[in-house]
Amino acid sequence: MSTLEPASRKKTVIDWREVHQRLAAASAAVERVWAPDSGEAKRILKARAQALAREPGKAEAADALELVEFLLAHEKYAVESRHVRDVCTLENLTPLPCTPAFVLGIVNLRGEILSVIDIKKFFDLPEEGLTDLNKVIVLRSGNMLFGILADAVTGVRRVPAAEIQPSLPTLTGVREAYLKGVTSERTVILDAEKLLRDEKIIVQEQVEG
Repeated sequence: MSTLEPASRKKTVIDWREVHQRLAAASAAVERVWAPDSGEAKRILKARAQALAREPGKAEAADALELVEFLLAHEKYAVESRHVRDVCTLENLTPLPCTPAFVLGIVNLRGEILSVIDIKKFFDLPEEGLTDLNKVIVLRSGNMLFGILADAVTGVRRVPAAEIQPSLPTLTGVREAYLKGVTSERTVILDAEKLLRDEKIIVQEQVEG
């Protein structure tokens, strides 16, 4: 005698071909609904281009200072590279009479006469004897041009503007007057443009007899 299975235990046969056809039809319908016209497509592409242009890396690179770093009396200093025309070794220095003590003298830099400032004396920092490692950093802004003496030039790097502090409690006196900021590594950034404008540093061509 045969028995019938309860309705709840009957196996349901799924037509997978029909399921795939329905999914394909639904997907095509969605694409037709959301497909942008030519004008909308242009707006989407423009928005994407603007978003790419605002990438964090590019924004940070634009809002950063490129610095030439150097040593003075075992302390780290820097100036913005946009004011640096050249870096050369101190050679063939000619002292000048009747000039302030911080005016080291003049040098002939590829046919151009350049005054050299001993920035350690100007800032009243501990002095060290001149060595073969002394470098002259040539600063320029407009028509003003002179060199500042550094114990050594350590490199060039970019520093985000947001990481630059306004000052340090230990920076007082003359250095504070020419301060542009201090990096997180305590590198003192000098205001090169302010140095170049300072009349006290300008070497007069005529010397009284």
